[in-house]
Amino acid sequence: MKLLFLGDVMGRAGRKAVTGWLPVLRAAWALDFVVVNGENATGGAGLSPEHAKGLLAAGADCITLGDHAFDQRAMREFCAQEPRIIRPLNIAKSGAPGHGAHVFQDARGRRVLVAQALGQVFMKQPFSDPFSAVDPVLRAHPPGGMVQAALVDIHCEATSEKTAMGHWCDGRASVVVGTHTHIPTADAQILRGGTAYQSDAGMCGDYDSVIGMQKDEPMRRFITGMPRSRFEPAMGTATLCGLYVETDDATGRATRVEMVRAGGRLAAAGPAPVDLPPLSGSTD
Repeated sequence: MKLLFLGDVMGRAGRKAVTGWLPVLRAAWALDFVVVNGENATGGAGLSPEHAKGLLAAGADCITLGDHAFDQRAMREFCAQEPRIIRPLNIAKSGAPGHGAHVFQDARGRRVLVAQALGQVFMKQPFSDPFSAVDPVLRAHPPGGMVQAALVDIHCEATSEKTAMGHWCDGRASVVVGTHTHIPTADAQILRGGTAYQSDAGMCGDYDSVIGMQKDEPMRRFITGMPRSRFEPAMGTATLCGLYVETDDATGRATRVEMVRAGGRLAAAGPAPVDLPPLSGSTD
């Protein structure tokens, strides 16, 4: 199976790049299943149902969220109704709408588990243990058995916590990929047990920015310690960043992993070169 994971979609620039280029990548790389993290797609804070529908229509098979999952209030009801939206398993002690894990099917009927958990280290809220949240899900859906592939999105600040999750899931998940920090890490690899891993997939956003936000206000706050205005998403041409993985249906193990960078400012990377068309028009 050929899987693509795209990191945090950041604002209008990120949405425009995904809706413009994901269909091209899906065809060029003959992708079987695409997961997109969309938790910052609406103004850099959460995801609206309208923007979620746009990402799904562009070729995402499911969308993961994160600690900003419900910043847009309408997402609470939409998440409960739309199984293709995956919120973190441990976002609340009880009563969270929607699913923290779900089994999907690709066009050939192969089953893909997608799950997400929030980390604890350096996070603003005291989320519960992500390891105990993920464990029963993986036990119930062994790759090569109940599912042909399993992907875990670990959404947290610390690379140490993400790395620990990768090794803890090694051999029990096909892919463990980190999100949240918006900067791609150069550690894509296949772990000893056959799990493809990257500490952070990076963002789908404008990299002429401070993690996707226009530079002036974040820089002012760092330099002076005083806020003056709201953070606003950067609006330049985005780079799509993520992870490409090929898996063995019989075992669920990864057989190939490649970092993905397409368009925008960062050097191109991926399983094969792709000529991306110019982005035209605007994204609401």
